[in-house]
Amino acid sequence: MERTPDDLQALGEELVTAREQFQAALADVDPQLLTTPGLAGDWSARELVAHLGYWSGHAAEALHHAAQGRTADFGEDDMDVDERNAVVARVAAETELATVRQREQAAFDALLTAVRRADPAWLDERVAYGDSLEQVIRDDGPDHYCEHALDLRAWFTGADEPEDDPA
Repeated sequence: MERTPDDLQALGEELVTAREQFQAALADVDPQLLTTPGLAGDWSARELVAHLGYWSGHAAEALHHAAQGRTADFGEDDMDVDERNAVVARVAAETELATVRQREQAAFDALLTAVRRADPAWLDERVAYGDSLEQVIRDDGPDHYCEHALDLRAWFTGADEPEDDPA
C-alpha cells in the first residue's frame, strides 16, 4: 500500500487529539494531588507526565533516524523499557512539576513537528526491534496518551482500575 501525506496528517491529528484528552483528564485532577504517589504504581501525575514526554521524544528520535536514512538502527542499543521508565520517574520525582510539564510539551511539539515533516514512505520502515516506524509513533504517541488518560480518569473517578505498571 502506498503511503500518502494524508496518512501522516491523520497520524498527527490522532496525536493532537490524544494529548488533548490526556490534558483534559489532567486538568480534572486537584492540583494538590498532582504529585501524590499512587496513580500508576508509585507514580504521581508528575511522573506520568514525564513518562509521556520521554516516550514522545523517543518517537521523535525514531523519526530523526528515518530522516537520516537510519531507521533500521533505531533501538539497537536501547535500555530495557522498565529500567528506562524507572530512570524517567526518578528524575521526575526530583523535578518541579512546571518543569516536567514544559519538558513534556517540548517533546510533544518535537514529535508533532517530526510527524508533519516526515516522508509517508517512512511509516512502513522497520526499526531494530522489528516494529514499523508507524507502530513506534502510535505506541509512544497517541496510543500512549490515550492509555494514560484512562489511568488518570480511573484514579480520580474510579471509572476502571488503572494499570499497575505504566507502559
